[in-house]
Amino acid sequence: MTTSQQAAGSAVGAPAPAAEARGVSKRYGPTVALDSAGIVVAAGETHALVGRNGAGKSTLVSILTGLQRPDSGEVRFDGAAAPSLADRDAWRQRVACVYQKSTIIPTLTVAENLFLNRQAGRGPIGWRGLRRRAGELLAGYGVEVDPAALAGSLTVEQRQLVEIARALSFGARFIILDEPTAQLDAGAIDRLFGRMRELQASGVTFLFISHHLQEVYEVCQTVTVLRDARHILTRPVAALTRDDLVAAMTGETGPSLAAGAARPPVPETAPVVLDVRGLRLAGFYDGVDLTVRAGEMVGLIGSGSSGKVAVAETIAGLRRADAGTVTIGGATPKPGSVPAALAAGLGYLPQDRHREGLVPLLSVAENATLPIAGQLGRAGIVAPARRRAAAERMIQTYDIKTDGPHQPVSDLSGGNAQKVVLARALANEPTALVMVSPTAGVDVRSKASLLGAVTDAAARGTGVLVVSDELDDLRSCDRVLVMFHGQVIRDVPRGWTDADLVSAVEGVGQP
Repeated sequence: MTTSQQAAGSAVGAPAPAAEARGVSKRYGPTVALDSAGIVVAAGETHALVGRNGAGKSTLVSILTGLQRPDSGEVRFDGAAAPSLADRDAWRQRVACVYQKSTIIPTLTVAENLFLNRQAGRGPIGWRGLRRRAGELLAGYGVEVDPAALAGSLTVEQRQLVEIARALSFGARFIILDEPTAQLDAGAIDRLFGRMRELQASGVTFLFISHHLQEVYEVCQTVTVLRDARHILTRPVAALTRDDLVAAMTGETGPSLAAGAARPPVPETAPVVLDVRGLRLAGFYDGVDLTVRAGEMVGLIGSGSSGKVAVAETIAGLRRADAGTVTIGGATPKPGSVPAALAAGLGYLPQDRHREGLVPLLSVAENATLPIAGQLGRAGIVAPARRRAAAERMIQTYDIKTDGPHQPVSDLSGGNAQKVVLARALANEPTALVMVSPTAGVDVRSKASLLGAVTDAAARGTGVLVVSDELDDLRSCDRVLVMFHGQVIRDVPRGWTDADLVSAVEGVGQP
């Protein structure tokens, strides 16, 4: 019996799995997306699905949700064969997926999103009754959101909870969560996990997809690993060490995410390339001071309410502070102006690559070379050959897995899309680089590649500010600043322990 068959099998007399795939294969032309892969998700558990970008996770999810038909193999729910692909209502009653990229329509209200295409029977829609039904549905699952609010005004956390409530309202008891924590802070992640445990206790089954392996150990009971389109293993989480799990994902000993931690210290004589003084923005932060020297890597960590992301966005010109100054490479750009910040020598990697980092309809080359378009031709006309050559150098430098510079950036995996964003941020060899959650939603290999490129930039003299809640992002930093309730409360030198940093983030010992 093959490994995937073992994974897809179930014990005689045991309750039927909530979901299972047996011997599933899928090809796209010459590309093998799945090769006799299998997964079994026991009823009432939270089951992790992990693997590097391109391992086959997205293809398996599309088959488990009825969006694609496998070339071979079968899918079953609660022991019964999956519905036909044409019967969408039957699929919605069995499975739902909450994607990393929200499917909530921002211009509609929460109530309209919850009951889209099922607002009423015959006759006009009763809006008051619709909002009442939505309120009852949300209250039943403990989601504190105004049904009349525009969905576009919700936080990422609220959108995810609304999507989960919508899925459950169809009757589905098997929910797939695709990178649900990629854009959440530590507090929101804790609340999401608490809600998952409550729903799990009531009989809801989860398939949890994440690149943050510590979350797998925190919230999941079983883990399945895919690699190179094949099933590698399915084990109880408690039976696998982190090193064993990384080895299963990569086929080798996992790469170090702190390869730059042994970098030589930055001399105190190094010039300051990023200087923030007395920065204040009502409702976000107050009296923020920080400096980054040439070649220095400085971390900035804090809870979602700490104001850390707003500080980064202010430095980049996306927000205008009420008071204070930002100096980049000795110049003070116009407050609230992104072009001025970039012209002063800033490189910026935003928090949400989908909404802020990429132009999805453009190619890899067009996205990566946006900041240097003026250098690729005369009289404002970009020479295609020069743009292609520049993009090919970036693809090689940053190890971007793509069909070529012409490929639409929307076709890339999450990790490779993030590499394009980083390549663009570094295209002008910036004096200072500000990154927000740089490894969110990327696999362990891509994390190592991304962070390695950043430490290389620092070695060339770029000052780096890393804004992140992910401790692995901060291990190469010379020091880490901790924000709490809008203020920098600690400057932690290299050598910190996880417990020390987490305690500081949670405000332990603060008044």
